[in-house]
Amino acid sequence: MTTVAIVGNGPEELLADLHSYHDKIDYWIGADRGAFVLARRQIPIQYAVGDFDSIDEHEKNLIRESATYYEEYQVEKNETDLELALLKALELNPDEIYLFGVTGGRIDHELANIQLLYLIRNKGIKGVIIDHLNYLELTLPGVHEIMEDKRYSNISFIPYTEKVEGITLTGFYYPLTNKTITWGSTRCISNKLSSISGTFSYDKGILLLIKSRDAIPK
Repeated sequence: MTTVAIVGNGPEELLADLHSYHDKIDYWIGADRGAFVLARRQIPIQYAVGDFDSIDEHEKNLIRESATYYEEYQVEKNETDLELALLKALELNPDEIYLFGVTGGRIDHELANIQLLYLIRNKGIKGVIIDHLNYLELTLPGVHEIMEDKRYSNISFIPYTEKVEGITLTGFYYPLTNKTITWGSTRCISNKLSSISGTFSYDKGILLLIKSRDAIPK
């Protein structure tokens, strides 16, 4: 199994602990300032891509020294830096793509980044967004097992399509049987597993699985 991780330009204070995922990742890709974040944390960078308009020349040099491949683009382009990084990731034929540093900051970028999960899933690849409070994964109809994760104990399901039909939750504190939820529904928000594992299933539509941890006190 091949796993690629992309680190974007989101606020660093929202990043998950990247080193804790190091053993799971085969290739690290830095998008714009995300490449500098990787270089500064001494995580080997296979590809650094973007217009690098958010960093100075000293930071660029550190990226160049740390990255196996460095690709700089014009500021005026059709794709975001993250999308360029994703296109590079897809060339590696991965089974999984992890996205870090893609939440927080500008809401337009965050919403667009979440929608990239659809592009990834549509190619038969597991795509996950992770930050220090959340784990997001787009799912397709069928039966899915979910294991207890003490880091992210709160579990929510958000309809990605206008309607999601036949949702059944087994092994949850709030079980559900063959229900339909639509955009704007809060029916499947903030649930928890009642044992070490559970399943969720549905027949039609697309669900966004969100696992969250309680906010960390400052």
